[in-house]
Amino acid sequence: MKKIKRFKIKSYSKNTGKIITMGFDKNFPLTVRRAFFLYDKKGKIRGDHAHKKCSQFFYPVLGKFLLKIQTHKKIESILLNDSSEKGVLVPPKYWVSVKFLTKKSSLMVICDQFYNANDYINNFTEYKKILRKK
Repeated sequence: MKKIKRFKIKSYSKNTGKIITMGFDKNFPLTVRRAFFLYDKKGKIRGDHAHKKCSQFFYPVLGKFLLKIQTHKKIESILLNDSSEKGVLVPPKYWVSVKFLTKKSSLMVICDQFYNANDYINNFTEYKKILRKK
């Protein structure tokens, strides 16, 4: 399996505010096919699935989040917040859940695949079986 990677996103500050830019060129860690935003209440968990082929780039727009990323052998937790200006690239075949840690939170997710319901693995027992076959 490919490794999980963390990326610093460039930002620029002036007295009028701050701008954070993401160019989707050859320097971006994946080819962008889809983007969506997750909004939820403090304490709620989203995701809780894996993808067969889709890589996902998680970037906190507002608030704090805990990414729980796991395989059948290990678990890694990554704290994301809107002031860190860091995103996380999660390759396919990792089980990911997102916990919202603050009110009015928003997380942007950028994918290298178009939506495909058949790409999702929604059952952790089935996920473990798939990984053990590899």
